Amino acid sequence: MRDPIDFVQIGRIGVRIGASMGSTTLLVCGRSWIILARRRESIMSERVIIKEVAARDGLQAQPKHLTVEQRIALLGALAQTGVPELEIGSFVSPKAVPQMAGTDEIAANLPPASVAYSALVPNMKGYELAVRAGITSHAIALAATEQMNQNNIRKGLEDTFVMGEEILDRAAAEGVAIHVYLATAFECPYEGAVAEALVLEQVERLMQHQPARLVIADTIGAANPAAVQSMMTQLVDRYGPDHLGCHFHDTRAMGLANVYAALLAGVRQFDSSAGGLGGCPFAPGAKGNVATEDVVMLCESMGYETGVDMPKLLDAVALLSEMIGAPQGGRAHTWLAKQCA
Repeated sequence: MRDPIDFVQIGRIGVRIGASMGSTTLLVCGRSWIILARRRESIMSERVIIKEVAARDGLQAQPKHLTVEQRIALLGALAQTGVPELEIGSFVSPKAVPQMAGTDEIAANLPPASVAYSALVPNMKGYELAVRAGITSHAIALAATEQMNQNNIRKGLEDTFVMGEEILDRAAAEGVAIHVYLATAFECPYEGAVAEALVLEQVERLMQHQPARLVIADTIGAANPAAVQSMMTQLVDRYGPDHLGCHFHDTRAMGLANVYAALLAGVRQFDSSAGGLGGCPFAPGAKGNVATEDVVMLCESMGYETGVDMPKLLDAVALLSEMIGAPQGGRAHTWLAKQCA
């Protein structure tokens, strides 16, 4: 594990981090940022993969339902930001999540871009619908607790895991990439704190089915950096970073701190939502996702590459705000907007 950063100083010339054994310069919003960091090993060439989830996790609990045309326009704006992965929606019943109605139509009209499109599928029927629509990267969500599964997909814990394993095995045979989300991995809105040992056991079970990625999800934003670093260090040590990711919500204002803790543990793949939009309709207390602009700022100020164009990302946040009729933005949004003006 890398040394923690000694301090962070934000000044007129940029961000100074730690005590230096060397330095590098990178450009954010057209300005030079001086990055100085003490490390046992250089991180300057490392890349962080961001999956943008505003068009699915961001919209699914919003009181205003966007039209299919608006969602396609939003995806077009997000695709221009340079994020490598973009979740387009979910193949769920419109009766359960009306905000996601028409995802099949969206899949047929995706903006051409160098981005990996994906969709959430709740079960085998959703998997089949997504495949039929031409989407070959799927997310499935399995909760760590009995009550969350019952409230989310009306299945018990064991039945949910069996269903997930069946999807994983079929997808492997059909060439479909599956990102498995282990939801409520730190705390459940119905059962309280979730034991780390239980989550580690569940991950071991799922990893036997070789998911393209296993994502530890803090569904209601209850995790803290110490718990995140403890769990993710053990998982990275056992499975390596290539097939692991994290999904954080900012309910208790610790979303970005948890991203930092996961970075220290070796995680290099994160979900985030433009403007911090988000929430789960089946998880009371689940507020917005950690904001993409905040995650990009954190990672790039530490020397990681994300490939995200910050001005274009802020433009997408502005479009999203206009569409839903309410201003959106991460914790650093105002400051970033001034830097990019």
